[in-house]
Amino acid sequence: MRKPAWVALTALLASCNAVALAQAPPNQGPPGDIPDHFARPVAQDDYVRRIEMIPMRDGVRLYTVIVIPKAAQGAPIVLTRTPYDAHKAAADSDSPLMTEVLRRGDEELAQAGYIRVYQDVRGKYRSQGVYEMTRPPRGPLNASATDDTTDAWDTIDWLVKHVPQSNGRVGMIGSSYEGWTVVMALLHPHPALKAAVPESPMVDGWMGDDWFHYGAFRVPNYDYIAEQTEQKGDGDGVPRAQYDDYTTFLEAGAVGAYANAAGLDQLGWSRKLQAHPAYDSFWQDQALDRLVAQHPSDVPTMWEQGMWDQEDMWGANHSFAALKRAGHEGNNWLVIGPWFHSQVGADGRSLGPLLWQGDTAQQFRRDMVLPFFREHLQDGPPANLPRVNFYEPALNHWQSYPDWPAAQASTPLYLRDGYALSFHKPAAAGSDSYVSDPARPVPFEPRPARFDDRAAWRTWLVHDQRFVDGRPDVLTYRSAVLDKPIKLAGAPIADIVESTTGTDTDVVVKLIDVFPGQVRAQPGMGGYELPIGTDILRGRYAHGFTTPSPIVAGQPQHYRFTLPNVNYTILPGHRIMVQLQSTLFPLYDRNPQTYVASMFEAKPSDYRAATITVQHAPDAASAVWLPVVKDAAIK
Repeated sequence: MRKPAWVALTALLASCNAVALAQAPPNQGPPGDIPDHFARPVAQDDYVRRIEMIPMRDGVRLYTVIVIPKAAQGAPIVLTRTPYDAHKAAADSDSPLMTEVLRRGDEELAQAGYIRVYQDVRGKYRSQGVYEMTRPPRGPLNASATDDTTDAWDTIDWLVKHVPQSNGRVGMIGSSYEGWTVVMALLHPHPALKAAVPESPMVDGWMGDDWFHYGAFRVPNYDYIAEQTEQKGDGDGVPRAQYDDYTTFLEAGAVGAYANAAGLDQLGWSRKLQAHPAYDSFWQDQALDRLVAQHPSDVPTMWEQGMWDQEDMWGANHSFAALKRAGHEGNNWLVIGPWFHSQVGADGRSLGPLLWQGDTAQQFRRDMVLPFFREHLQDGPPANLPRVNFYEPALNHWQSYPDWPAAQASTPLYLRDGYALSFHKPAAAGSDSYVSDPARPVPFEPRPARFDDRAAWRTWLVHDQRFVDGRPDVLTYRSAVLDKPIKLAGAPIADIVESTTGTDTDVVVKLIDVFPGQVRAQPGMGGYELPIGTDILRGRYAHGFTTPSPIVAGQPQHYRFTLPNVNYTILPGHRIMVQLQSTLFPLYDRNPQTYVASMFEAKPSDYRAATITVQHAPDAASAVWLPVVKDAAIK
């Protein structure tokens, strides 16, 4: 029987409604509390933020955040090129105040009315292009037409043409990797680049910055490699099976096996590290201290370093020294403060248990960087900065020098019988021995060792060394109690004569200030063993860093290498201590003590205990050569 038309129409409407309901988004009804788009009012802001994709010469565009004071007119630009997210660096909060929006280290620049610019390096975060870790300069390692030198040039050229509030002058500043980008810009600087402040820059990753120290590999860099190169944005570190990183890396075996098991063989930089364990052309051709000396710029440059920088101890002071040797000291300055890595951008009142006179990092930014920029970016009054500013931790104030080093390492402090130290050479032959067992390496910090414990990581270079003093595989030598101060102002040199029953070894030397047993002003420092210079040499490189060679078992060898710069007075009532050992684990990978072509490929059977014998004899005298300032007035 045919249905009435109204019935059919009703059925059709019902069907349409059903389809509409099925396609409609859920929870339709009264308007919700979340708008489709929210725009924060900016009328109260004292700055304007611009986002630009600045074109490079090859067409790649780089994400750039420009923060301009609203009152700016004829203002200088300060640029930082970063692999750590420019958006985050220039948006630290939603405050209407520019001083709060930027990083803490930018506070003085914001107060001075500077235009602040952050840019993602190519291939990272919101920038286009392909990312390479510290991309080498154009040349043998980079056949393309671009590098971070050209990217800095193109960026500065765009900024001075497209930021009308600027005076056409640009300064660059940045720490660590960001410091590396500053140094890269100096290789062929844009004419508008008028001042540069590379802070703790990555300069030579094999000799003494991030990746190796004199050939010994720094294990926590695997986390950094993963975080930086797993993806364009933030990557993750390497997951841990153990709470204690000491246990994790001990059980993993060779570092190459650990990396491959963690999937890091998929990451280009990890593969490059494993392919270049020696100081070959891969490292030499991108060592920026060499390159800035070969191509010195006319840009006034202030090099900054931390005396206890746990990550990049090499770059600033060796760049300054290389430029000085090349005759280009005149437009370069050096500042070394009592800081951990990149502490210049944070609070500088203390380092671990060490307490300073005020905020030393703020003093650097306010009293050195800002006058330096004012002079060169604004035609301000001469900054009149001394050639070298170096904080004196023992006397707790800044000291200035017309040159650096103030003293050469020409005073030997000899190892003697009875685990003594003396400025007099041994009169008779003697030696001390210990067994170095890769199955029981000496920890670099009190266990549990955890690289993600930022407080412990930042301060490991000032940890009280009593935690290893007394271990049978650590030789500890002490001087008599000093009756007068000894002023050091330069880089000590370790000169150790030792033999091993193995065919390879590592030599770790620590120069330590031992405090008196009672320190009334700060009781916790009673007897404290404070390292003032620590480093490591992989023994296979004793006769040259480019060509490793096995050690002849049982034959004494000279291991001579430079420790980090110190400006330090060892006070009366203190002692000098030298500790020698063969491991700093798991900061540095274990030497199997059997010569292998590459530590990354060592097998479990290669790791063997060895007896280390340190000589102290008239014709084989082990010593640490100190840069003693003769007849120094201690003030």
